Order: sequence, then structure tokens, then C-alpha cells
Amino acid sequence: MTDQNPELGGDASESTASAAEERLPFDQLDLSDQISKALKDMGFTHCSPIQQKSLPYSLSGHDVLGKAQTGTGKTAAFLVAVFEDLLRRPPPEERFAGEARSLVIAPTRELVMQIAKDAAAIGKYSGLHVHTLVGGMDFNKQMQALHSRFVDILVATPGRLLDMCERKEVFLDQVELLVIDEADRMLDMGFIPQVKQIVRRTPQKTHRQTMLFSATFSQDVLRLSEQWMYEPVTVEIEPESIATDTVEQFVYLVESDEKLGLLGKLIEQPDVKNLMIFANRRDECRKLHESLRKKGFRVGLLTGDIPQAKRVRTLDDFKLGKLQALVATDVAGRGIHIDGVSHVVNYTLPEEPEDYVHRIGRTGRAGNSGQSISFACEDDAFRIPAIEELLGRKLKCEQPPEHLMD
Repeated sequence: MTDQNPELGGDASESTASAAEERLPFDQLDLSDQISKALKDMGFTHCSPIQQKSLPYSLSGHDVLGKAQTGTGKTAAFLVAVFEDLLRRPPPEERFAGEARSLVIAPTRELVMQIAKDAAAIGKYSGLHVHTLVGGMDFNKQMQALHSRFVDILVATPGRLLDMCERKEVFLDQVELLVIDEADRMLDMGFIPQVKQIVRRTPQKTHRQTMLFSATFSQDVLRLSEQWMYEPVTVEIEPESIATDTVEQFVYLVESDEKLGLLGKLIEQPDVKNLMIFANRRDECRKLHESLRKKGFRVGLLTGDIPQAKRVRTLDDFKLGKLQALVATDVAGRGIHIDGVSHVVNYTLPEEPEDYVHRIGRTGRAGNSGQSISFACEDDAFRIPAIEELLGRKLKCEQPPEHLMD
């Protein structure tokens, strides 16, 4: 069986028999028959690393703070724990419409819909009901669904969920298990004030189980985990392939005032197709996007503060080749998996070495080769040693080729 969704993880993504032998079989986790049967149907027999590290703790009721990237199987890691928790405990004798037993919060509509799809597959024999609440879709239909069936698992974006709570259509005071997915992306998109209001509506942290996942452990993420979690077990998974062999990496030593001109020349190169450009902050991305548009380039912008519908349109235009380039922040760009990105440019070197790996992983996908080009000036060249340490090798730093500096 081919694993259509790498985020679920499982056996199909394993390339060697010896690696599979080291991984924990799902049947050693004492899972319920309903979940075991669904996982077998999906072709999953062994845990991915994040599942192997987190499930023994989450299944025994511990709070789990997980550092894991998209594509590591973290969705199945928390969904299996959620389903098992609900199956092991009988539902309350008296239940009300809109009263959720478990809650998964995710930052984007696409991610919520993907989690719900995965939940439908994992829970297909469970008899439990999965509901979704997302902005930009029919409000009345979502409300009718809440009233038509009990809410066992609610998967939601923060804005629509809070709206439903304030209208007294959703109640979170009986939530047994809370999952916060992609916490760093929530921070970048400005959702944390809403998430804080949502968490306050759930039972206190000693009276619920909480799982929080993030691709990076920034100080902000760790502070939130302290507020929301009770004695969590921390599990960390590093990317399995660091800087794939299919990506040729260059570091150009430039002055900061040379970067824009150099980038313009790069965009014009005939071999550059679907270029992704990364900068560290939203204001840097906005300024760069505006400068490139003034030069006549067809460029899209992807940052956490851009409305959902506009982000979707921009991505579609990028996939269809209507745009020459896409300027993005790390968190907004992390979930993008588009085949055919020929080049990635680090306009500024990232503050976290792991983000360098995420960035260059946008190219060289699906068997294609790609190039990553990093601009290093005095202000950010000091970040190179930490990136080299993570990669396990030196990066060649050189002057840009003459044809790009004319």
C-alpha cells in the first residue's frame, strides 16, 4: 500500500527492512480492536518515530509536548491517543448538543480538514463522531451538524470555534483531551489570544489531558506549554533526512544593499521555475514583496496575517505558474508541499538552524533536483556555523557569479 498522507506515518513510508525491525509494532501498544483494525486497513503496522516516542505516554494519560515536523506521523500520534481515550471511558450519561468530549485546534482550514479526514479513517470502526469547525465555509451547515449528532471529537480553527462558543453552540467544559497542533504556526498567525480564551473554557489542566505539538520549541511555545500543560513528557523528533542529496546548496557573500538586485537577476534566469523566497519576519517579507512587484515581477506573499482565502488563491496561482516567485515566512511556508519548485532563496538566513532545513526542503522534491541559494551579509553570516553543525558538513561560501551581479 502506498502511504498517500505522509503525516499519518506508518509502515508504508519505510524504505528498509532493518529500519522497520527497530520500530515498535502497533500491536504491542494494546490498542482497542476498533483502532487496530482501522490501522491495518490503512496499511500501518509499525509506529513512526514520533508515534513510538509519544504513544506509550499519551495512552497512559500523560500530557505530551511534542517537537515534530509535518510528515513525521504526528497527526496519527495524537488521533490514536484521542480515540483510545474516548473508547476506554464511557460517555457521560447525560449529554448535550455541541458538548465536545475532545478538542483538536489547528491553525488553518486545510489542516483541520486533513486531520478530520485522517480521523475518519482511524476511527471508522469506533462509532465515534468527528465534527469540524472552520471559517470560510457554510456556518449553518456546521451548526446543523453539531445539533444532529453528539460531538466526540471536535477539530477546529480558533476563530470559528470561539465564535461558536460565544454563541453558546459549542461547550468545552467537558473536554477530556485537548490537542493543540502546530503551536508555532498559531503564534505566527496571531491566534494565541483566541486559543487562550478557548483553553480557559476547558477544564483546568489537572482535569484534562493535553497534547501540544510544534515544529520548533521557541521560548514562546515553551511558555504556553507551561501555562496549558500538567507535568508534560517532552518528545522530540529531528527531521529524518537533513538537507536531501537532491538539493545543491550555495551561500553567496553579499552586502545587504546588493541583495535585492541579485534576487531580481536570479528570478530572470531561464532555469528558475517556481522560486520560493524566505525572510525571517513578516515586515521583511512585506517590504521585499512590494519591492519586487515595483520592479515588475509577478510575486505572491505568504505570511500568517494574510486572510485564509487570499493565501489559498496565492498558492493556487503559484502552483499554476501564474507567479514567478513566492515570498514567505518560515511558518507560513512550512506546510507547503509543491512539486516543481526549482530554487529556494534564503534572503535572510534563519535564526533557527532547523528552519534552514525546512526551507531548502521545499525544492528537490519528488525525485527532482533543486538549488538553494542563501544570501549572507555581515548581519546574518554568524548563523552559518550552527547550520553547518546541524547539516554535519561545511557550506561553501562564495562571491555571486558575475552574470548575477552585472
